[in-house]
Amino acid sequence: MKLPIASNKTVLREISALIRKFKAEFALTLGLQVLVALASIVTPWIIGVTIDYVAQGKSFALVKQNIYILIVAVLFQASVAWLADYRARVLGQKMFHEMRINLVDAITHLPLSVVEAAGTGDLLGRTTSDIDRVEFVIRQGISRITVLSLTILVTVGAAVATDIRVGIVVLLAFVPMFFVLRKYLRRSIAAYLATSALTAEFNGDVTETVEHSETVDSMFMRSNRINRTTTILKEMWVNERYTAWMRSIFGAQTAIVLISPILISVLWGSWLVGLGLTTAGAVVTVTLYVQQLRWPIEELSWWTDEVQFAHVAFARIFGVSEISYDRLASGQTPQGDAVVVRDVNFEYRVGRPVLKNISLDVVEGERLTIVGPSGSGKSTLGRLIAGINPPTKGSVEIGGVEVTRLAEKVLHKTVALVTQENHIFVGTIAENLRLAAPQATDLELRNALQAVDAMWVYTMPDGIETEVGSGKLELPPDRAQQLALARIVLLDPQVLVLDEATSLLDPTAARSAEQALARVLEGRTVISIAHRLYTAYDADRVAVLIDGGIAELGSHFELVERGGEYASLWNTWQKD
Repeated sequence: MKLPIASNKTVLREISALIRKFKAEFALTLGLQVLVALASIVTPWIIGVTIDYVAQGKSFALVKQNIYILIVAVLFQASVAWLADYRARVLGQKMFHEMRINLVDAITHLPLSVVEAAGTGDLLGRTTSDIDRVEFVIRQGISRITVLSLTILVTVGAAVATDIRVGIVVLLAFVPMFFVLRKYLRRSIAAYLATSALTAEFNGDVTETVEHSETVDSMFMRSNRINRTTTILKEMWVNERYTAWMRSIFGAQTAIVLISPILISVLWGSWLVGLGLTTAGAVVTVTLYVQQLRWPIEELSWWTDEVQFAHVAFARIFGVSEISYDRLASGQTPQGDAVVVRDVNFEYRVGRPVLKNISLDVVEGERLTIVGPSGSGKSTLGRLIAGINPPTKGSVEIGGVEVTRLAEKVLHKTVALVTQENHIFVGTIAENLRLAAPQATDLELRNALQAVDAMWVYTMPDGIETEVGSGKLELPPDRAQQLALARIVLLDPQVLVLDEATSLLDPTAARSAEQALARVLEGRTVISIAHRLYTAYDADRVAVLIDGGIAELGSHFELVERGGEYASLWNTWQKD
């Protein structure tokens, strides 16, 4: 599954919404840029008028007056241009900040099923390379494109107003430029989309290979991963070479289109002067306007290329908010902690069932352990109970409410899934813990750490205020897992699903942590998915999954006496 790409209409709507949010500042910035554009036409006009004054033999006082006006105009333009650029950068920074907040909000509220189905690369690309790509355009591009467009419009208007017979030459640059730009855009958009997709695929491929390097080595997949990465790099090279070639051709065509009107304006204007239909000053003024148009059009063409990159990035970023949710909140609140699984079937891929007709009742406060061989569907069942994936068929209810119909905030307080995977965020240990309970007191943090036998925190130099995470103190896997378990204690869910949650701890520490959790969660509904069967020994009941179905269900002692699948697993585990 790939995350969606927003349509042009959606991109335009989202950017317009950003502008409307800061409409007062945008209006001020636009007003300043209009003044800059108007000031830019004064210099050629004064020079042309002065030439005519000299040709007509008028007094030096008038020429001197024009020189003063020219100096004032230049100083005014420079001052207003600086202020306009400053205001534009401030506005761009605010807009970019708002867009980043919206993106993070959209991502953090995505269903986990959608995130995992999409894969690491696509989401990583949208939150890193894509957001970096639009940053420059938002902070500076919107301002520059606006002022360049206004400068072009005002300059063309001034050239035509000077003398329409000469000024008509200015329009000659726009006819061929339209066709050059249209041809370039038609080819470039698809190429830049491919560039973004390949970049995302490359980032995801490298990230997954590094993060799971031990698995790659153990499965002898090193050459496979290298070949895959090499193939993506070759595709990126071919695509980048193609886009570079397009940019080169576009640049050459733009230069030819922009230089030609200068020569034409001089020749055409000279002929009109010879006929007495215009003045030398008017020809010089229009020629200067044509020359003045070169830099804004050239820069605008460069920004066109940047905008193409950014447009693709915008489409990918805004596409995140277009993801359709796989659940619909009903507004109901669970009444109790009982878990009811009825006739549940589940498929990750159509035609390949993982769970088959699972029915299970877990009463309030019961401790149920799910065991079975690898690939039997244990983790999948835990994910369905936690509301991460909706069942393909059947239903999963907690407290009488379908799990996938719970509002997000209610779901988080109702059921929590703890796996062997965890993440330590950059910040202090206290900040990491308060992600689960922002208002938690220091005493509550201490009690949570004590519950999972993580009092080592207070032996560190800065105690609970020790900074951890990327670039700071790197915690070993077992300690990181203990902090993850402490977050769960603070979150205080009604139902807890533990999926190999203590697998990164050594057996003694794992046993201690699970017993501590059991004390804290006494009376709550706890569902454990485990390979270490002492968890099953402590449970009220044990469910044995074989090939996606419940083969046995009962207490540890009942299943051992029965001599079936569980007894076989127990005897094998004891021998190991």
